[in-house]
Amino acid sequence: MGEGVDVSKTAIGIRRVSARNQGSTRSVMMVRDHILVTDEKETNTGPTPLEMTLSSLLGCEGVIINRCAEAMNFAYTAVEIDADGEVDQRGSRGVQGVRPYFTKVDMRIRVHTQETQDRLDRLARNVEYRCPVMNLFRSADVELNVRWEQVVP
Repeated sequence: MGEGVDVSKTAIGIRRVSARNQGSTRSVMMVRDHILVTDEKETNTGPTPLEMTLSSLLGCEGVIINRCAEAMNFAYTAVEIDADGEVDQRGSRGVQGVRPYFTKVDMRIRVHTQETQDRLDRLARNVEYRCPVMNLFRSADVELNVRWEQVVP
């Protein structure tokens, strides 16, 4: 791993997002040429911000699975990822001592492959080490329960 990377030089990347909120729970974000909307369940014009956070986790896993698989010459045809995030809603409503973000996330990653279990385990270790969003969750002390499964096509 790390092919083509000069490990002695810092490689800073900037990501830019802008948002507009017009006095409601709905926010509209611009990411490059893409429009994203977040809202709360009651008005339901988009996913909640916490649902978007889970979506980011799953999307990031998909990207890093692909990159690690390419580096390992790991053959797969598809990946299915599901996540359930547990949050105590009292935290976002201002209750002292209750954190306002996920306490636990259960993930199930189903890789469609004919590779060996040892190779799937190696892929899982590499992905979990390299995934930026997963590591943000870990740094925030979110309990991550990740179950990797092989689906033989």
